[in-house]
Amino acid sequence: MKKVLYIKANIKPEGQSRTFKVSDSFIEEYRTLNPEDEIITLDLYNEGIDFLKAEDLAAVFGEKTKASRNHPILKYAYQIAEVDKIVIAAPMWNLGTPAIVKAYFDYTSVTGITFKYTANGPVGICKANKALIVSGRGGDYSSEIGSQFEMGERYLRTILAFFGVKDVKSIAVENLDVMGMDIDKIVSDSVEEAKEIAKNF
Repeated sequence: MKKVLYIKANIKPEGQSRTFKVSDSFIEEYRTLNPEDEIITLDLYNEGIDFLKAEDLAAVFGEKTKASRNHPILKYAYQIAEVDKIVIAAPMWNLGTPAIVKAYFDYTSVTGITFKYTANGPVGICKANKALIVSGRGGDYSSEIGSQFEMGERYLRTILAFFGVKDVKSIAVENLDVMGMDIDKIVSDSVEEAKEIAKNF
């Protein structure tokens, strides 16, 4: 049995996120194909994720004990470190990801849990070997011109690699806010792409 961590970050009311329409379809297909696997859904806006405060630093940088696993911040680092696969669903906001996603990775970037320092530099120690990033975008940020402005998926790929995740795939649901585009077709095509990726994830 594998453990899949499904990280969701969108403040829109239930059913209104186009990003989630695609990522939820992926999860449904994956669950159908892998009924024995455990899927842990982590909706960041329901978790009370906040920016790190001065009093949090002692826990993040201090000695880790058995009690650390239940710490309100460190528990997220242990969780992502111990799952087998990771799915992140977050729209592009202002060229990046929602701020809560960065806050989450501030919680989870903990030496000795998700990565470690060695004589040859930092090494990721997360168990996961696969990840999928799903991101709804208002425009076209995959083109040669647009890609230079895209910093959301780029950040997520970098931090996942830093944690040791080597196989990272992505689905960019693009042009969602461009007038004249067939939005329903864009989303439905992305849903089909998600289902295909689920077959070998």
